[in-house]
Amino acid sequence: MTERKFLIIDTAILPDIYEKVLQTKELLRTGKARGVTEATQMTGISRSTYYKYKDFISTPSEGSRGQKVTITLLLDHTPGNLSHILNIMAQCNVNILTINQDIPINGIANISITFDISEANMGIDEILDELRSQEGTSKVELIAME
Repeated sequence: MTERKFLIIDTAILPDIYEKVLQTKELLRTGKARGVTEATQMTGISRSTYYKYKDFISTPSEGSRGQKVTITLLLDHTPGNLSHILNIMAQCNVNILTINQDIPINGIANISITFDISEANMGIDEILDELRSQEGTSKVELIAME
């Protein structure tokens, strides 16, 4: 068997079929569809297309247990801001592994956090969106995922 390679690709350049396979998988995972036939009808793809691609297409939040994620954040250097971010991460049920904070410059702190998402109650995209939406957060960037 050849070595598998993985890429992160913006869906804007891919045919819609790949995103529809992901939508079908999500309908099945969440129970919004009772089976493959119903899910594929809801997304407008054939069952054969779903079965052809389902094992080869996933979001970063899917995959093996024990996934480690590293992100960087730019936060306003105000009391309680980092604590608030960590509380949100706790609500997402992630396990913080490391936190590194540089000395704040011009009122902005650069922070790197590595955490385990194997027990998270939402996907990595949702976690990042939640962190980005917080007041005092200038930037949240996914650096690595294992």
